[in-house]
Amino acid sequence: MTFQTFVFYAFAAILLLASIRVITTRNPVHAALFLVLTFGTASVMWILLEAEFLAIALILVYVGAVMVLFLFVVMMLDINIDRLREGYWDYLVPGLVVAGIMVAEMSIVLIGKHSGLVAVTAPTPKAADYSNTKELGRLLYTDYVFPFEIAAVVLLVAIVAAIALTLRARKDSRYQKPAQQIAVRRDERVRLVSMPSEPTTKRES
Repeated sequence: MTFQTFVFYAFAAILLLASIRVITTRNPVHAALFLVLTFGTASVMWILLEAEFLAIALILVYVGAVMVLFLFVVMMLDINIDRLREGYWDYLVPGLVVAGIMVAEMSIVLIGKHSGLVAVTAPTPKAADYSNTKELGRLLYTDYVFPFEIAAVVLLVAIVAAIALTLRARKDSRYQKPAQQIAVRRDERVRLVSMPSEPTTKRES
């Protein structure tokens, strides 16, 4: 067993245990922390596959931004854990079915690889100046430009829909009206007030 294979199986075991703890732990904060560990070990998998850009993006985007936001939200909200756990066992059978299908698929791949039923070709070695970031960008903006643009439009529609659904008009809210600000005249903006001058008195020495 090579060192790379040992690292793969070690981090794969950590990934499986952390992902199981995400759905089995009772504390939401602990579940979020286990999800951070899951993303961290998944980034190691990307590094082993020589996809350094995806690994760094997973760390920066998910661990550095999304999960930090999740932790802030979970710790700021007063979550009723007992009510959250209601109906947990109702999803046991569908979850076991999906898990069984995934285990069967992975078992077929592993058994077929070692038994010779599935043809597995080793990846060709890359040159020293090879950049997977450049290759990913080239594929996104050439072969997959239309799916990429469609995904961007779908995300934009989702953002607009989320803002429209959460926007509520309040009577006590104050906001500016640019049209009224532009249409105002000088005599409406500044008012001169004439006040009589007061006589000055000398201070007593």
